[in-house]
Amino acid sequence: MMKIMSTLKFKNIACGYLYFYIHLITEIASFYFLSKVTNGAHFVWLIPFIYDALAFVPQGIIGYINDLFPKINTGIIGVVLFVIAYILYILKLPYLYLILIIICLANAFLHISGAEATLRSSKGKLSHPAIFVGGGSFGVIIGKLLATMAISPWIIMFLIITMIPFVLLGNTYITEKKVVSYDYANKNISPYMIILLATFIVVIRGYIGYGIPTSWNKTTLQTILLFFSMGIGKCLGGILSDVYGVKKVGILSTLLAIPFLAFGDNIMIISLIGVMLFSMTMSITLALIVSILKSKPGLAFGFTTIGLFLGTVPIFFINITSLWLNIVLIAVASMICALIFNVIVKSKEAGS
Repeated sequence: MMKIMSTLKFKNIACGYLYFYIHLITEIASFYFLSKVTNGAHFVWLIPFIYDALAFVPQGIIGYINDLFPKINTGIIGVVLFVIAYILYILKLPYLYLILIIICLANAFLHISGAEATLRSSKGKLSHPAIFVGGGSFGVIIGKLLATMAISPWIIMFLIITMIPFVLLGNTYITEKKVVSYDYANKNISPYMIILLATFIVVIRGYIGYGIPTSWNKTTLQTILLFFSMGIGKCLGGILSDVYGVKKVGILSTLLAIPFLAFGDNIMIISLIGVMLFSMTMSITLALIVSILKSKPGLAFGFTTIGLFLGTVPIFFINITSLWLNIVLIAVASMICALIFNVIVKSKEAGS
């Protein structure tokens, strides 16, 4: 416990906390809008699909450009885009899909800002980007909840503007031009193969995330707990990896999640433990790709978001109704991911 508390000291991880807030507000703004416009709309599935495609996929391109031109403040660009989108939305202009595209790009720019800042200031630690990434799950559910209340979009606009000082301050923590301190990949494996396999794990994680059996999830409070457990898991994955090692946490969290996910369909607490364990690998896959693309952390982050999009694509077209088939898929896919972790993560890790 003392090691964990030491990892969470503010002076060592301030950038992660700053971008936790930025990511939180980013997702609140995104999902407030998405929830508002999909409430009773035609082609409801199309809007989330466009959102996933345009918010996730461009992050690789934006990240690569930001790697080449690090003085570009992608966070400020993201805030400006959000402000433009919400002005159009507040004015009730009939440009739904244009607003959606602008919000997607705003989301992508702010994600890359967080990735660049936390990875370049973390000195090889996973807790910094993990805490940043974890903020998103909390933001998603809060945004959805605010959309169901009599909350004016002007309030969301105010929250968006509050990100500006956080973005400016977050950039001051950047200390590394090249993230050489990330050294978790097995050097006996082809670097390209490691990127491919790590991205494959993200694809599997994205797919399983939508297929976790949660028939217990019937109330607003239960939905809040579900998303909070995801956020806590993402944060803990990086924190525990810094303390106990990437390989141990990656393999154990993946395998331990299986029985909780498989048999928690009707028991909330069991399911929540499984979701938390399952969510812990996000920062680990990112660390593996960054270990290869040391001078391009933005591009590395983009691989993980592209993987998430690819993992969600089947959900829009395939609906598995059999509980047992779902359980088998979760178990087999998780064991494959654990095996991949065992192969691509080096045995003696940097900083462990």
